[in-house]
Amino acid sequence: MAETILKVENVGKEYRLGQIGGATLREELQRLGAKIRKKEDPTLKIGYKKSVKNGKIHALKNVSFEAERGETIGIIGRNGAGKSTLLKLITGVTAPTSGTIYLNGRVASMLEVGTGFHPELTGRENIYVNGAILGMTKKDIDSKIEDIIDFSECREFIDTPVKRYSSGMYVKLAFSVAAHLDAEIMIMDEVLAVGDVAFQNKCIKKMKEIADSGRTILYVSHNMSTVRNLCKRCIIIEKGEKVFDGDTEDAIAKYISSNSETVTAKDVFSDKRPYKLTFAVRLSKVEIMGGNGVYKRGENLCFLTTFLTKTDFADLKVRAVVSTLDGVTAGVAVSESFAGKKGESNEKELSLDLSDLLPDKYKVSLTFTEADKNGNYTDHDCVLDALFFEILPDEKDMAYKDYNIKTSGAKLSFI
Repeated sequence: MAETILKVENVGKEYRLGQIGGATLREELQRLGAKIRKKEDPTLKIGYKKSVKNGKIHALKNVSFEAERGETIGIIGRNGAGKSTLLKLITGVTAPTSGTIYLNGRVASMLEVGTGFHPELTGRENIYVNGAILGMTKKDIDSKIEDIIDFSECREFIDTPVKRYSSGMYVKLAFSVAAHLDAEIMIMDEVLAVGDVAFQNKCIKKMKEIADSGRTILYVSHNMSTVRNLCKRCIIIEKGEKVFDGDTEDAIAKYISSNSETVTAKDVFSDKRPYKLTFAVRLSKVEIMGGNGVYKRGENLCFLTTFLTKTDFADLKVRAVVSTLDGVTAGVAVSESFAGKKGESNEKELSLDLSDLLPDKYKVSLTFTEADKNGNYTDHDCVLDALFFEILPDEKDMAYKDYNIKTSGAKLSFI
């Protein structure tokens, strides 16, 4: 009989909005001082407004499921559905408002890039700190540290403070630590959104090995391709509730069908961001121009971005990643440089050449980035699934079947 290693029973989480919102005592004192002086809250993120006092939000409602030892479970849903909240409750980052969670083993988690890393410590020192938090002895960590460093591909920088790491290096080291330290349950939240394709494939292969060794994995992702490759079972979360729990293929089909409509305008300011960013720029709205999001072959996708900045910029760029709805990347394009002014609602209209894309339904993720003189990019803001659109087939496309599986590798460009 299979052993149950995780049991979630009628778990709910409720947040109170308005009065307490600072992460530290210092922030709360700053907010109080500003309130007494009748000044604007200095701790609010750029563009945010105050929440309604005493308001409440139900992030999760009566969620229940069980996980067996060695099982790999995908958790999917829209941004803000409650996926990350569920994982934070399981890992003990925050406590549930109602319900009970039973764990039969240690948990290794990677909820965000660099979670648990101290920026002033080196990569090597952070490996030991994370191991100690999981209850491992120095002897245990010593026996694994070379494997961790080799897998992370960060040996050259392992004795450098992690505050100098790029987001991709954070992911590589953090995943390597979580994958090699001894824990019965491994929890991953959208961690493969950063990093090159080769490393993503390497991570998926490693997670399969971990599952085969008898450890349990909970994996949250918007990339249906990785969910399909890794998970045999999938849970869909919508508006804080579990709406499906079963076979992965059935779950993906249900999820895609419920999200397949084209989206021509979207307020994205409050959408969850996928990884470590500077937030010196904040994308607030994206809107498709002069169309309903449905195109013929050879037409261009014109869209308007609205964004805020903390300072003046002269060399911003937009990187657009176009993917099929099941997460297969079709192509990537980077725009020319443009400016952004501090304190203003900036707008930038962009046009993406779609002529190399085959008929299918697509989604677009947008990243505001900036390159220095050496060609190194700094990502300021990123919104996954910012826009959806569809390309209709023409007579030529009807001459062959399954054209949608041939969309990867398209040459995309801004015009």
